[in-house]
Amino acid sequence: MRELANQCALITGAGSGMGRVAAQALAAEGATVAVLDISDVGGRETVQLIESAGGSATFYRLDVADPDAVAEVIPRVARDLGGLHVVVNNAGVEGAHVKLADIPVDDYQRVMNIDLAGVFYCLKAEIPLMLEHGGSIINTASASGLIGGYNLAAYTAAKHGVIGLTKAAAMDYGTTDLRINALCPGLIDTPFLAELSENQLAHLLSGTPMGRVGEPSEIADAIVWLASKRSSFVLGHALCVDGGATLGGNTTNLANMD
Repeated sequence: MRELANQCALITGAGSGMGRVAAQALAAEGATVAVLDISDVGGRETVQLIESAGGSATFYRLDVADPDAVAEVIPRVARDLGGLHVVVNNAGVEGAHVKLADIPVDDYQRVMNIDLAGVFYCLKAEIPLMLEHGGSIINTASASGLIGGYNLAAYTAAKHGVIGLTKAAAMDYGTTDLRINALCPGLIDTPFLAELSENQLAHLLSGTPMGRVGEPSEIADAIVWLASKRSSFVLGHALCVDGGATLGGNTTNLANMD
């Protein structure tokens, strides 16, 4: 039997990138998947990909930065699916790639509202729905949530906050059957990397001991593990899937490279 058979999974930010790959991986393991995204087009494409592979998925539009929408949509998903067993709070943005003093206030607020407040809003809605039967909540943080970095102050602060929220929530609910953990991806093959020059990418990889970019499927595999009973004694953990980038910290400043 597949690891997540007869379970219902919800993923925010599932309309593209790592969220889409994670949704496909959870569906492949037998979960019925709720695909949540602010993009109708991206979300419905993810549903089509899952269904074409024989899985089951439904799209729900959600802006995680809107607390009223979160409080309405997530309970509706639970009612429609018959409960929630696995949640991946994945929606996020990077924001402006500039030095801290050059970050526009509205850009900082946007990043914090989506990346940090959005996770809080989702947790607040999800936890009461999952306490009775337990399950697994996985918050997507980042390697940037464990170290500093150039030209990403808002994103770095938000992802540090996601790890803090994860640990606090894990402490609050540790005696229940609800496990709450964070995932910290490093350099992953996403559209962001396509925007970098060969020189910039080479310098970034110089700070990754494994010397390569991670594949989205490697993030998806980690999510499936955290969602499954194989990680039943893992709680409040920030799992790095980064090729070792956080071992010494990647202090490369892309602003000084062509």
